[in-house]
Amino acid sequence: MANQPTPMMQQYLALKREAGDALLFYRMGDFFELFFDDAKVASGVLDIALTSRGEHGGDKVPMCGVPVHAAEGYLARLIKAGCRVAIAEQVETPEEAKARAKREGLPSSKALVARDIVRFVTAGTLTEEALLEPRRANLLVTVAPVRDGIGLAACDISTGRMELEECAPPALDAALARLGASEVVGPDDWDNAPSGTIARPRSDFRSDDGEARLKAIHGLATLDGLGTFTRPMLAAAAGLVAYLEHAGRGNLPFLLPPVARGSGAHLAMDAATRASLEILEAQGGGRAGSLIACVDRCVTGAGARQLADDLSAPLADRDAIEARLAAVHHFHADPLLRADLRAVLRQAPDIGRALGRLVAGRGSPRDLGQIRDGLSEARRVRDMLSASPDLPGLFQSMIGALGGHAALVDHLARALVPSPPTERQQGGFIAAGYDHALDALRETSGNARRAIAALEAKYREETGTPSLKIKHNKVLGYFIEVPAKHGDKLMAADSGFTHRQTMAGAVRFNSLGLHEEASRIAEAGGHALAAEEAHFEELVGEVVAAREAIAATAAALARIDVSAALAERAAEGDWCRPEVLDEPRLEVTGGRHPVVEQALARGGERFVANDCSLRFDDRLWLIGGPNMGGKSTFLRQNALILLLAQAGSYVPAASARVGIADRLFSRVGASDNLARGRSTFMVEMVETAAILSQATERSFVILDEVGRGTSTFDGMALAWAVVEAVHEQLRCRCLFATHYHELSRLADSCEALSLHHVRAREWKGDLVLLHELAVGAADRSYGLDVARLAGVPQPVLKRARAVLDKLEKARAETGGIAAGLGDLPLFAASVQAEEPRRDGLRETLEAIDIDSLTPREALERLYELKAEASSTKH
Repeated sequence: MANQPTPMMQQYLALKREAGDALLFYRMGDFFELFFDDAKVASGVLDIALTSRGEHGGDKVPMCGVPVHAAEGYLARLIKAGCRVAIAEQVETPEEAKARAKREGLPSSKALVARDIVRFVTAGTLTEEALLEPRRANLLVTVAPVRDGIGLAACDISTGRMELEECAPPALDAALARLGASEVVGPDDWDNAPSGTIARPRSDFRSDDGEARLKAIHGLATLDGLGTFTRPMLAAAAGLVAYLEHAGRGNLPFLLPPVARGSGAHLAMDAATRASLEILEAQGGGRAGSLIACVDRCVTGAGARQLADDLSAPLADRDAIEARLAAVHHFHADPLLRADLRAVLRQAPDIGRALGRLVAGRGSPRDLGQIRDGLSEARRVRDMLSASPDLPGLFQSMIGALGGHAALVDHLARALVPSPPTERQQGGFIAAGYDHALDALRETSGNARRAIAALEAKYREETGTPSLKIKHNKVLGYFIEVPAKHGDKLMAADSGFTHRQTMAGAVRFNSLGLHEEASRIAEAGGHALAAEEAHFEELVGEVVAAREAIAATAAALARIDVSAALAERAAEGDWCRPEVLDEPRLEVTGGRHPVVEQALARGGERFVANDCSLRFDDRLWLIGGPNMGGKSTFLRQNALILLLAQAGSYVPAASARVGIADRLFSRVGASDNLARGRSTFMVEMVETAAILSQATERSFVILDEVGRGTSTFDGMALAWAVVEAVHEQLRCRCLFATHYHELSRLADSCEALSLHHVRAREWKGDLVLLHELAVGAADRSYGLDVARLAGVPQPVLKRARAVLDKLEKARAETGGIAAGLGDLPLFAASVQAEEPRRDGLRETLEAIDIDSLTPREALERLYELKAEASSTKH
């Protein structure tokens, strides 16, 4: 018969059932232990030894463990690997367990310490400083489909920021790409849920529950004062609160009142565009080489997170953009103020995340110190801005949020030591002079060394034993130790000493005086710790009561840091303030690609700037020229200039007039999608289809080498049709790079299309790429020249030249592969033309394999054909 599980293993298995698919961290003394498959997964991810213990059903139990004091580091690695972790803590002491066993009539040896899951640690519910990236927001997003709309609730629980929005189903992928969530949660009955969505019960996503929970959390009778929230938004909010309660085992983290995000308030970009433009992450992975790495000059983590949010969701409202630009201009025009203010901000702690930990019940004395110091720096920032003339409206609206904390700062300054510790169990964080009773307790406890030393000297003199010492360990506490040869002297009945332990070369004793002194010291120390804990809870209560005002201060500091950082970047790179227009145009003089320019500068090279002028009557530029000539860079730099301008930043150009776009599309490259099982050409067509179906007249589109992934004839035909569709139907601003010289004929029929090329010259047999944009069609592609630069062997180049000469001769004789295309009707006319009628009966007959039919099947098919013929009669 199989062995029965031990009581401890029974307890573990019950908790594991509760943990579900999360790894269970089971607290055993100073370690978190993992068993069975959890241990196998964790040992692989963490690269720690996998061992085994005991018997379970006759089998050894795989296990591994991590020290409690180092658990955060291991948790970080598990979360990064995509794991979810349930923390099972001991919820009673061994003494309490024994007392409970006694009440239940069980022997004390059967007393198993009770444990319970106190928290689920998931990628979207982190608050610990060690588990979070300082310069990146950590968003949890819940998604709720309701009728024809989808609600999204996004929350960074480390700071409490919460936003609700609604989008149409086709726009969901773009919304999730913008948010960049660490974790996405949705209802379990949703068949079309995004990949990787964590399923939760549909009952968690009721809009009525969402409204009721938000009212209860924020103590409101109505949500009208916060904004207009639709049913899908409230359903998503309900799912968010329910998931946070599940993760926190009934304890909610810090949540600020939700903000409604309008669907048209921001520049829309899909995931492909974001990846192509490398906004927050380079295509090779990581931050290095991305736009934000190039732009970010923020001196605070909160500022860097705000900048990332600005670049992910540029504005589409002119007044809001101008308000940000005015703030950047204020610092750009006053370098001294900018330098002084950035020096102050550099000292400011991340009070937003410190506040989040305190409200969530995971705070430390250090977090209280950060609140104190951060609010003090905020007051200095306020004074500096108040003294600055012509303060922009954006900063004027923040002046109030930067102050108003004088009483709290004063209280924290009096209560806390200058550098509070991260742990509060050992005390030592309440300042001397704040609590006189605590000071007295500390003095009693702190005088232990002197008191014990005096007692030691007294006993030496009384016993005539100079080698007598008073020592301390965790098992015995304080004790008296003498060499074995002096032990008999203290063993006497009237000596006043009590024997405790005999060692090989020493004997240990206790005494009434030592016991009283040790008790007094221990009691004073315990009372001191209890007093500090009470003060900690009181101070946390004050901070929590002011949480919304403190969060507003944190948000103001982040926005000021972003403005000053963008001004710093503009001064450093000689960027200009863009003129923002409502009309659809893009006029850039001396534009540069910020990331490429920075990379070239590191190597001592200069970036070649180029102009761009798109307006309604010249809105589509067809750009040719050789590979490596700068076509793709030119396309991307103009997209980034528009993005930066709408984010409220200066731009890398001599001058820029930017018409606000509603959507930005970039079809450049597809390597990142190949692993998903799609060919390069399929990815290209999917992205091109999205552009053709979603772009409007206010959009800005960049298209690079559409059609290159298939045969020459198919590719050119597709490129031709796409150019016509963009020109005739979308009528939006577009930069279209191509190698198909034949497309230049479209300039004859498309009045808003103009031809351009990147210049190249041959010098003494070598190709020189000038990286300059010029008007007119490219005379040739220089493909063989670029191949030579790349190191293609000379025999291959020679053969390619012979083949090219033959092809060009044939093209000259026949009029080229584009011969006759000029006679085709334009796209707008062709889409209205009726497609040729299909002869379905003939197609069906041709598809039949007569020789393989049985007589019965042949008769059945004959009846079917007759019925089909009858249905097609007029």
